[in-house]
Amino acid sequence: MNALQPEIVISDLDLKRIEQILTTLSHSELEKVATLEDELERANVVEPVAIPVNVVTMNSTVKFSVSSSQQTFCLTLVYPKDMTNDGKTISILAPAGSAMLGLLEGDEIEWPTPDGKPMKVKVEEILYQPERVGEFHR
Repeated sequence: MNALQPEIVISDLDLKRIEQILTTLSHSELEKVATLEDELERANVVEPVAIPVNVVTMNSTVKFSVSSSQQTFCLTLVYPKDMTNDGKTISILAPAGSAMLGLLEGDEIEWPTPDGKPMKVKVEEILYQPERVGEFHR
């Protein structure tokens, strides 16, 4: 990501769950998620009921657009245990998953592609957010 990172907001429940996952990782796995740890350290942490409706939280489904094309795609940000093979989920432990957490609708970020080249994407819409529908323990 670039030096001007968007401010991020996360719930204390998401933070606790992610920190619990991090305690189970090996040293080499932890090195791979250093970016996630950086994101957590700089986040504004609030109670789940205080999460704004336009913030990407865990289990949110988000519509993105690619700045260099007209392409859009949707992904649900999940914990590793909830990953599916249908291309519709992304793990919080993946670099792109870490980058999603706490973003606002309208935010643009540099998204790491599988080949390591950055791609600029914009959060177009949060299609589903658990907190928005009163699901605070999901």
